[in-house]
Amino acid sequence: MLQHPCLRAICAGFLATAMTFPGAGASLPTAKPEEVGFSSERLGRIHDMVQRRVEAKQISGAVTLVARRGRVVQYDAVGVMDLDSQKPMTKDSLFRLASTTKPVTAVAVLMLMEEGKLKLTDPVSQYIPEFKGSRVMVDAERTAPPMTDRATLPEKTFTVPAEREITIVDLLTHTSGLASGGIANAEFVKLLNERKPADTLAGFIPRLGALPLDFQPGTRWRYSGLAGFDTLGRIVEIVSGMPFDEFLRTRLFEPLNMHDTFFNVPEKDQDRLATIYNHTDKGLEKPANPLAIGSPVYFSGAGGLRSTVADYFQFAQMLCNGGVLNGKRILSPWTVELMTSNNVGDLFLGQIGRPAKGVGFGLGGEVVLNNAEARMRKPNGSYGWDGAFGTYWWVNRKEQMVAILFVQTPGRGQQYDFDNAVSQAVIE
Repeated sequence: MLQHPCLRAICAGFLATAMTFPGAGASLPTAKPEEVGFSSERLGRIHDMVQRRVEAKQISGAVTLVARRGRVVQYDAVGVMDLDSQKPMTKDSLFRLASTTKPVTAVAVLMLMEEGKLKLTDPVSQYIPEFKGSRVMVDAERTAPPMTDRATLPEKTFTVPAEREITIVDLLTHTSGLASGGIANAEFVKLLNERKPADTLAGFIPRLGALPLDFQPGTRWRYSGLAGFDTLGRIVEIVSGMPFDEFLRTRLFEPLNMHDTFFNVPEKDQDRLATIYNHTDKGLEKPANPLAIGSPVYFSGAGGLRSTVADYFQFAQMLCNGGVLNGKRILSPWTVELMTSNNVGDLFLGQIGRPAKGVGFGLGGEVVLNNAEARMRKPNGSYGWDGAFGTYWWVNRKEQMVAILFVQTPGRGQQYDFDNAVSQAVIE
């Protein structure tokens, strides 16, 4: 029988009668803040923090949610979904998740691992043969090859054989070197520009196998923003025999009652989609060429999902519970522990604006190892990730907490302020 304190307490919470927040898009289990170790008065500072950023024209609006021991204590919508129409932000607003999709894809892979259909150490070429025999691009200016080789180099770069094949866990941890913004990035951009609207994962992903890698697999952490997790989505399709969107819908979203999570938002729900803005010197502006992730037929495991805060809470709470929600077992607690533990040693330190100390990287998300060293205002053991358009979340199994901030304007500062507002409201 599972002994993790998070599961014992939270199962009790979910057996309680669900209550509905006014204006909420879903019925969620709730508690008075003091019942689960929060101050009602101090939780109000989360609203105040968001409101200040709206008034300062740093964001158009946001939806926030905080839960502990399986019950929601703070759930709020502030500001507007769209500045032109001044349509109010609502709790059932839909957000483009961008890279907040990645932990969902990671769970899909782990589900298949648990079924014995793949191993994390499997080479990607076992499922997509085009990835066999990868080569690594090298800068001739920085790496001196033997003189006989250098004399024959027509360009400033050359490739060498990969010392080993890239594996599924390399993709999950961004240690593969596949399209990670490095020396071979131009080759990846060329492929992206050649992608056709009708391309699916099955049609496009094999072409990535010909890309030179940015470094020897497993030797560095570099963010593979699109290619790595899209490749994982294709592996899910191959192993499961189902299109990626269908696998997620039937195996994950429906069991978790995530009925507002889509790759393609239905026409009837389009008016719930919040507008993307960038914060500029002139205030908030719509991006001239917003980043397009995926297509109606290309189900991007790297960043293609749209969802609500209430839906994403179901996913996060499942992880907090050790892989189960409302009696539906998605993962073993041991697998959740693996997912939310540091899998990369010190390779993540200092990457993409992250601290030089105190953080690691799990499967699909960041892990806080030492919040004092990292100067982070969230508890040790917290796991989560963010998205290019401003979505942000974390879960902490020891503290039995889920915290979600969804906006559609990117900014690391608002994440820190949110973490601070959540943390200062804890009283036990």
